[in-house]
Amino acid sequence: MKTILSRLAVAAIILMPGFASAAEINVAVAANFTDAAKDIAAAFEAETDNTVVLSFGSTGKLFAQIANGAPFDVFLAADQARAKKAVEDDYAVEGSAFTYAIGKLVLFSENKSLVDDSGEVLTKPDSFSRLAIANPASAPYGAAAVETLKALGVYGVTEEKLVQGDSISQTFQFVATGNAELGFVALSQVIGSDHGSKWLVPAALYTPIRQDAVLTNEGADDETAKAFIDFMKGDTARTIIESYGYAVE
Repeated sequence: MKTILSRLAVAAIILMPGFASAAEINVAVAANFTDAAKDIAAAFEAETDNTVVLSFGSTGKLFAQIANGAPFDVFLAADQARAKKAVEDDYAVEGSAFTYAIGKLVLFSENKSLVDDSGEVLTKPDSFSRLAIANPASAPYGAAAVETLKALGVYGVTEEKLVQGDSISQTFQFVATGNAELGFVALSQVIGSDHGSKWLVPAALYTPIRQDAVLTNEGADDETAKAFIDFMKGDTARTIIESYGYAVE
């Protein structure tokens, strides 16, 4: 009898209004933010016992998925434009967008002697046959790469050497596997690594890569999604974000 009563008591507690049980949310994440997002999600899960399911891809493709009804609760874009458009097109909650990170562009090669700290290799197109960039139409880091090449006055001589990745992750793979001798990637992908050679592109050469997060309509009434957004603004997340080379406000 005591066992039965105990089970009934537990069931009653679970059914009580306001009882907080573990929940699961789905977060769409721009590919450049992959590793940082994994660390942030792990920290959030450890603090709340909730589960964060992460899906990675180019910002343009993730936006298209959201527009087509993909059940993402939170969208971590690699730019401001897609987050803003998500609100304007009524896919996300007005007033929920904020800049969670400011990205930095890097020219990277697995060849330790190919890239110096001036990026001069870009003015010597005969020294490489392929230059990888992310698709500038869907990936902000790709757009920043094109801006950089144009600002340096070398877009014309490098254009025929460009190979495009669907996302910054695929772009990095092109370089890491040797399919391209060098490429423009996110600092977060190579920070802390002594592989190859790299040039941190001066911020003045491209439009700042301000990466905005937004609460989607799917997560509008989800307290866990709202809590994750708040967590992204907190000290723990900020420390993780900075550790991957991003700037924060």
